Amino acid sequence: MKVRNVHERELQAGPDRVGAVIGSLASREDALWPKHSWPRMEFDRPLGVGARGGHGPIRYFVEEYVPGESIKFRFIGPKGFDGFHGYERIKTTADTVVLRHTLEMTTHGPAVLSWPAVYRPMHDALIEDSLATAEASLGQAPQIQPWSLWVRFLRWVVSRGKARAQVTPNQRLQGGPQAGAPEARTSERRATHDAAP
Repeated sequence: MKVRNVHERELQAGPDRVGAVIGSLASREDALWPKHSWPRMEFDRPLGVGARGGHGPIRYFVEEYVPGESIKFRFIGPKGFDGFHGYERIKTTADTVVLRHTLEMTTHGPAVLSWPAVYRPMHDALIEDSLATAEASLGQAPQIQPWSLWVRFLRWVVSRGKARAQVTPNQRLQGGPQAGAPEARTSERRATHDAAP
């Protein structure tokens, strides 16, 4: 099954600041990954082409990295995920940038069922939390997409009843690039879409 899943957020910040958020991934100063509610993104070396790692059961390596602009991860697990996911910044004006996360893959075997039933709802919730984390790291009011009952149930099962609650990101928690910047106007949350042609 072919899958294309896109989430994006319009941010009131310049491209350099949004690029710094992308570049902070998997570091101690990570300003993009929602590490307070989800498994941390970790790699076997500093962020760069060839670094291997992932988050939880999702494994991948850095296939492409343009510092300050984009990063692309190629899946190596779970079995049946043949594709990539990644973040990119798209400049729209001098002070407005769209931060986009794209997942494109073809699922095989058990993943044909596990993607729509388990992984997609969890992925959608995680990436929405990630974009809210980026907003907070840039001094904006984060737009939170509450987890569905199904996502909460899946997290409870996977964690054997020890799942952490959804966290509203804020500057104090994230400590991201230029986290002390004054709060900007609320950013626009764009719709998620998922296609399986």
